[in-house]
Formats: sequence, structure tokens, C-alpha cells
Amino acid sequence: MAKLKSHRGACKRFKKTGTGKIKAKHACARHLLTGKSMKRKRKHRNASVLSGKDAKNISILLT
Repeated sequence: MAKLKSHRGACKRFKKTGTGKIKAKHACARHLLTGKSMKRKRKHRNASVLSGKDAKNISILLT
């Protein structure tokens, strides 16, 4: 059986860390930023770590 290809859309949006966790960028941080508080925008700067079923599903797509 041939090797499975990784999902190219998922590879552009998610990254695996050295320990195997999945990092993702926050949503709602691209435009219409004037109506959002500084606290909200500051929290969206850093990537978040997915947990649970989401991380499992994305790791399947990345392999």
C-alpha cells in the first residue's frame, strides 16, 4: 500500500512542537481590530495549543 499524503491545508495552519503537541493560531485576529480590546488582541498574538480530540484529529492529518 502506498504512503498516505499529509493534508496540505492542515500543514499550512498547524505545527507540531518538539514534544508532539499541536500549535494553532487564534481566530479573529486578522481584521476589524479597532472594535476589539487590547487584552483580547494581546491574547491572540501567541499561538494556542490544541487539546483532546482536536489535537488527535489534526495529528492524523499532519502525518
